[in-house]
Amino acid sequence: MAHLNSSLVLFLFLLLHLFHTAIARGGESHSGFVDNSYAAASRRHLSEENHFKKLDNLAHGYMTNSDLEKAMKAFHGRCSRISRIYSIGKSVFGVPLWAMEISNRPGKEEAKPAFKFIGNVHGDEPVGRELLLLLANWLCDHYMKDPLATLIVDNVHLHILPSMNPDGFSLRRRGNANNIDLNRDFPDQFFKINNDLTERQPETKAIMNWIKSIRFTASASLHGGALVANYPWDGTQDKSKSYYACPDDETFRYMAKLYSESHYNMSQSQEFKAGITNGALWYPIYGGMQDWNYIYGGCFELTLEISDNKWPPANELHTIWQYNKKSMLHLVASLVKSGVHGRVFSSDCGEPLPASIAIKGMNYTIKASETLADYHRLLAPEHQYEVIASMPGYKTRSTTINMGEDPMTVDFILEPINSYLPHQLCNRSSINILEVVAKPHFQAALILMLVLTFLFFLMKRKAISNHFRGRKQRRVSAV
Repeated sequence: MAHLNSSLVLFLFLLLHLFHTAIARGGESHSGFVDNSYAAASRRHLSEENHFKKLDNLAHGYMTNSDLEKAMKAFHGRCSRISRIYSIGKSVFGVPLWAMEISNRPGKEEAKPAFKFIGNVHGDEPVGRELLLLLANWLCDHYMKDPLATLIVDNVHLHILPSMNPDGFSLRRRGNANNIDLNRDFPDQFFKINNDLTERQPETKAIMNWIKSIRFTASASLHGGALVANYPWDGTQDKSKSYYACPDDETFRYMAKLYSESHYNMSQSQEFKAGITNGALWYPIYGGMQDWNYIYGGCFELTLEISDNKWPPANELHTIWQYNKKSMLHLVASLVKSGVHGRVFSSDCGEPLPASIAIKGMNYTIKASETLADYHRLLAPEHQYEVIASMPGYKTRSTTINMGEDPMTVDFILEPINSYLPHQLCNRSSINILEVVAKPHFQAALILMLVLTFLFFLMKRKAISNHFRGRKQRRVSAV
């Protein structure tokens, strides 16, 4: 009997050991680390549990996902004249990814630049969620009262996504519900990771579709764990930790400094000179959202680390907001307070042209919009640039500008290469008219109008004939 009891105890011990090992392997499936030691697995399990409890306690005073949705809808109810609320998709758990637009004409296509803020990319970095709601409410409260708020609302389409990773926030962890780091899930310029569309996370797909639907000029994502403004490139071709400049390095340095110098103490950093850093020099990452925005979206994005503590106590949020408020506002306002802006037209018919805009010496091009042909190109001040507009079927034009602290407007009028041939873009109106004429109800109305016109002509002709006949008779009788 004693032998049987000891065997049973041994069996239960082995079963418990296997159970803990299975938990450890599942929990670390995306890190590539598996510890087969029972003691280590137990310690890690307790550590994770304690970490979750700690974050759960810190979450008191932060908005839940439900609270966040209610706060956004309450904001729109209070500020409906200058805002709209919409969803760009859903998370793994089916939570809507709610976004809001702030503008004096929300939802309307205009020849204005667009900016986006994204918060909570990492689930355990929730400060951005809170700050973006504070930003939205500040703009609502100060519109038509504060010059900076009025400038932004009247001249920029500002889009705000407070939480890109609501599932990660609920789970109190960095990754999403599938435990994937969303800031490593975008296509990469150097390596073929994430090229399989079916493998990308729904949150990543939502951001990529968002970029395709709205032409953003610039953007920023809000993170925690450091105090620095990070700019491209985020990685290097040889995976080395070294400064790797993108074509618009000067412009990105200008944007990053604008944020850090407007911040309460970011520019005073002892770790990062002037409070800014090139991503690859800090630590290289691949599949990041920042570089993807610049390469594929024509959007100048910064990664902003806005608090040393990833999840500070809620009573510190007001102070963090005060430290970042001016920086956030100035970064958005820079879209209209600097850079070169304009529109592109055809010389032969005045049609807007969705031309490409390039800067000589920079291997980077943006496109004017398809319908309004407006472009907005951020540039570092105190430099001379040659701006080039090109469009297939048209002669390329360029002009040299001296960029100061103020924005510049440069419109282009492009001439067709074969001016004697009718250009397709100039025939849009004709094509539209032909489409209308081809409709049966329009053809019937046209026939009726022609018949009535013919009858009117006959009646008019008869009246004129009678008039002259009467005059001739009177003339004869007068003789």
